[in-house]
Amino acid sequence: MKNLRTHIDTNEAVIHIRGLEKSFGNNHVLRGVDLDVYRGENVVVLGRSGTGKSVLIKIIVGLLTADNGYVEVLGKNLSKLDIVELRELRLRIGFSFQNSALYDSMTIGENLAFPLKRNKRNLAPKEIENSINEVLEEVGLLQTINQRPSELSGGQRKRIGIARTLILKPDIMLYDEPTAGLDPITSMEINNLINEVQNDFHTSSIIITHDLTCAKITGDRLAVLLDGKFIAEGDFTEVFEHGDERIQSFYDYNFIND
Repeated sequence: MKNLRTHIDTNEAVIHIRGLEKSFGNNHVLRGVDLDVYRGENVVVLGRSGTGKSVLIKIIVGLLTADNGYVEVLGKNLSKLDIVELRELRLRIGFSFQNSALYDSMTIGENLAFPLKRNKRNLAPKEIENSINEVLEEVGLLQTINQRPSELSGGQRKRIGIARTLILKPDIMLYDEPTAGLDPITSMEINNLINEVQNDFHTSSIIITHDLTCAKITGDRLAVLLDGKFIAEGDFTEVFEHGDERIQSFYDYNFIND
């Protein structure tokens, strides 16, 4: 089980959410969510499909607007930001998509250069090259720089997707089902990479998953989302000793053994 890292600053919440509500017609997805993510912390949000996990992180990056509640990210009240301010905030948030979101027509190097050229136009070619090499070394795939995404395995594409997110040096990482569709060995590699990113880049993260192995390895703290609210929160042991049958059935389904 992962131990709480000493560099987590519980005096500084990089994400602060209170009373968050979001509905789509008569479908009330989030029903008063409260959540804090502290500087340097990995928080895992657990829940079955359709419980609002992805809706939560889309609200955090401003892709969706909350119906009610307060959402503050890196000290910014999202409801007060104009388009330019929201765009600037997003540059400080890395969003690792479930499908990696790579451009098949570009090489890996070109995929990684793209966000730098679009968002940091004052960088010299050598600075871009150095940044690409740094993140590829971080994910252990420097040798793929001239390959295309179609030439890589699913696990390699996932790693490159994380590298492309890291290249802008975000303060916050949001991982959407990082181990979905991967075999157990590759999943373990991704889990370890998430922890390495936390240590090496000093990120704070939300990890959306229903994979309890991922949750156990990467999470400093877990929060279980059910029926639009968090019903349990704590480290892995605390959450699964909660006594709620709905949480226990989730545990049993994943066949996790201590």
